[in-house]
Amino acid sequence: MSSIAKGLARDRTDNTIKPIKTDIPARMDRLPWSRWHWLVVFALGITWILDGLEVTIVGSVASVLTNKATLNLSAGEIGAAASIYIVGACLGALFFGYLTDRLGRKRLFMITLGVYLIATALTGISWSFASFAFFRFLTGTGIGGEYAAINSAIDELIPARVRGWVDLAINGSYWFGTIFGAFATIFLLNPNLVPLTIGWRLCFGLGVFLAFIVLIVRHYVPESPRWLMLHNRIDQANKIVGDIEDQIRGYTGLQELPEPESTITVRPRHSTGFITIGRVMVKVYPKRTVLGLSLMIGQAFLYNAIFFTYGLVLSTFYGVPGDQVGYYLIAFAAGNVMGPLLLGKLFDTIGRRKMITFTYIISGVFLGITGYLFTLGILSAVTQTIAWVVIFFFASAGASSAYLTVSEIFPLEIRSMAIAFFYAVGTGIGGVIGPVLFGTLIGTGHPQTVFYGYLIGAVVMVAAGVVEAFLGVNAERQSLESIANPLSAVEGEEAQTPEEEEQEANQVSAPGQDGARARPQYQSPLEENRRPRNEEPAEREPLATP
Repeated sequence: MSSIAKGLARDRTDNTIKPIKTDIPARMDRLPWSRWHWLVVFALGITWILDGLEVTIVGSVASVLTNKATLNLSAGEIGAAASIYIVGACLGALFFGYLTDRLGRKRLFMITLGVYLIATALTGISWSFASFAFFRFLTGTGIGGEYAAINSAIDELIPARVRGWVDLAINGSYWFGTIFGAFATIFLLNPNLVPLTIGWRLCFGLGVFLAFIVLIVRHYVPESPRWLMLHNRIDQANKIVGDIEDQIRGYTGLQELPEPESTITVRPRHSTGFITIGRVMVKVYPKRTVLGLSLMIGQAFLYNAIFFTYGLVLSTFYGVPGDQVGYYLIAFAAGNVMGPLLLGKLFDTIGRRKMITFTYIISGVFLGITGYLFTLGILSAVTQTIAWVVIFFFASAGASSAYLTVSEIFPLEIRSMAIAFFYAVGTGIGGVIGPVLFGTLIGTGHPQTVFYGYLIGAVVMVAAGVVEAFLGVNAERQSLESIANPLSAVEGEEAQTPEEEEQEANQVSAPGQDGARARPQYQSPLEENRRPRNEEPAEREPLATP
């Protein structure tokens, strides 16, 4: 194994660094909601709008790109380009996800947005299938990297008491991008308004323009103090939290903020290797790994299967003209937007386990009923769309909660990599199998055959809901460190805050004493969870909220 590979596989922890006691997580969680948090939501949450815009634009320009006056692509090449985009997103999530845990949240969410911006601009000047496919791959890597970098940053910057609602609302904003893209393409792809050879290129320019604005705004979003805390940059972390507190006092008019109620002791580390990442997911949290896979694969299968084939259903079985499909999409997207917005707060009050179970199972049941009505031939294009709106009102909240779940149930050191792993597996399986399966079934032209596809989607969603009911984590209103103790956390009462260390350094040792004291022995959570080979590790339960 090369030295580089060994470095990636192993942890880099400097045992000469003294453990640090800090209240940074508690200080971030007790902050009142303010304009500063809205800045974070806008600057980081734009990722999902961009992804929704991307998917909608590509779906809308597909028929235009087959024209000889444009790129003259075949139907097969259009499908291949879509698959290449998904592959890029999966690989980008894994690559940039690892770097996000290693190099920092802010550095990577600036890089990934830059990759998306440049790749999208290049897509708009594509001259052949090869160039179009390559630039779509690069665009996918940027979007996939965004999912990993942004979800981890948002969770670490948003107070615990509203983390569920905020995460769901941001993930659901994907459909704002869909609505925006649907309206924009109605005008930009109208040859009576914009020349055919230019309109499709301007569609990609929308994403570039939006990304450029957000790139500027993101400069005002700080690095995650939690990440800095674990990488021995405690002074910088304290300064950032202090600046945030000053801004919030100014925004809210409060003279004093609530006192932080807890502290945590950590031994800073440089990086976490793949061996440790695998061990944490398989040995320490095996049930949570099964839970994450179930939720992500279930929602990815349902969404990719229905979303990428809804136009075929409307045109094949209801005779809806291709130029009118976009209007049905707007209604479909509106239902997806409203679900997380209206149900999101319940994930913080009623609780994660109950709400995730409910949204997954109810959407699966409604999908099965809709499929049965479809086979009876009693639905029209309008009533079919209404049924989809109702189904995805619940499914959208459930799908958004899947991203929330995998971003908060694993330790801080591997949070971004965990998000990337589940996103890549879920998208890779659901994003590939779903559209191919449904496209094949729809191609038969038989409603009964299509019903089998709906039934499979219903079973997958209900099964994921059942897994949540048994393995779900009650993470509502809890700090991230209570849900999953950091790998760097240590025990020992003699750990000190930086302020206490400074006070001790200024004290003069008593005569006859050298002022030194023995360092206590600390154990990391990984060491605490070690068991003899013939014993299974116990699933870690979330700690009580302070």
